[in-house]
Amino acid sequence: MQTVLLKYNAGNIQSVSYALERLAVDFEVTDNVEKIQSADRVIFPGVGEASTTMNYLKEKKLDQVIKNLKQPVLGICLGMQLMCRSSEENNTTCLGIFDETVKQFIPTKENKVPHMGWNQLTLTNSWPDRSAENSSVYFVHSYYVPVNGFTTAICNYTLPFSAAMKKDNFYAVQFHPEKSAKAGEKILKSFLDL
Repeated sequence: MQTVLLKYNAGNIQSVSYALERLAVDFEVTDNVEKIQSADRVIFPGVGEASTTMNYLKEKKLDQVIKNLKQPVLGICLGMQLMCRSSEENNTTCLGIFDETVKQFIPTKENKVPHMGWNQLTLTNSWPDRSAENSSVYFVHSYYVPVNGFTTAICNYTLPFSAAMKKDNFYAVQFHPEKSAKAGEKILKSFLDL
């Protein structure tokens, strides 16, 4: 079983790598199209800025590759946002896997932006599995995906937003499972065990 961690011009590749090593997962960090297409699982990590990252994916033709993958694909944080149709971050056209627009949080007196730290999940669907209900997971983001028909877990920060989504073979989380202790490890494992 081969897992690929997408190498691109951004990302929290190191921390996701450490999480996979802790789970004793056989994985490779690569931007090689053939290796990505032939992998059993693909993880699309993310920390960075939307337009710069999309430009890099387009340069490497990875935008088309990602959209056409048939195996399970997991988008993390920016990876999830780039799976959407567009982002308000520098008015970026994204991959369009989820037909949603990524919005910018508006700060309030009570809630600063970025949303940073631990927050609780409420599940609306069967992924992540029920054991993740009410789990606290770690977030760092200034943009969010509104709750929609693909939402499988919700979190509240200034408003309810999509903490996880699923469509066909595409799975996505706004939080960082690799930084979310045991709860995150369990969620990462549930994807790897698909």
